[in-house]
Amino acid sequence: MHGLRIGEVSIDWLGHSAFRVKGAGLTVYLDPYQLPRGLEPADLILVTHEHFDHCSSRDLAVLRKDGTKVVAPAIAASCASRGGEVLEISPGSALEVLGARVRGVPAYNINKFRSPGRVFHPREDGRVGFVLEVGGVKIYHAGDTDNIPEMAELADLGIDVALLPVSGVYVMTPEEAAEAVKMIKPRMAVPMHYGSIVGSLQEAERFKELASGITEVVVLEKLS
Repeated sequence: MHGLRIGEVSIDWLGHSAFRVKGAGLTVYLDPYQLPRGLEPADLILVTHEHFDHCSSRDLAVLRKDGTKVVAPAIAASCASRGGEVLEISPGSALEVLGARVRGVPAYNINKFRSPGRVFHPREDGRVGFVLEVGGVKIYHAGDTDNIPEMAELADLGIDVALLPVSGVYVMTPEEAAEAVKMIKPRMAVPMHYGSIVGSLQEAERFKELASGITEVVVLEKLS
């Protein structure tokens, strides 16, 4: 499936964990990385953390225009601020930017290890996922995370679309992402974080197989 549309809001997958959301007169990009050419500039850019495949200075520069707002956690501020101001966000905090509501939520590992006892994304580093509300639609972009207890709190927010990593290694496996869906209870779920650094369409389809009995799962085709 190409883009996803809910009411007046459209969601396009740009590869890996990158998405474009358009609605309410805004163009929003989340974790832009290795973007296709010809995309319109951003009104708002959300960056979950500092790793190169989520905070790409090159892609941020391409998307910026006069007035573009960038929201990122402190750990990504240095990368995200190249070429412009950054509005900092942390897990549990929220902002209203250009009419969009942006909530920072926790994103961290509990069982994906860089070395014995050291996870790739420690909780204390303050990386985030986002709940973006635009045009009356609530979109959860999980960032790089495992299936963590805080996801249960999202069920009370009424998430319309959950964008969930499924590739394993650094983030949830398809099985873990399907369990996360049970906690989040979104209207729809879209797999991400595959096809570039790690993971393939196989993981996305496995997630769909496991989670389709819980919610509607849409595997998006990459916008080119």
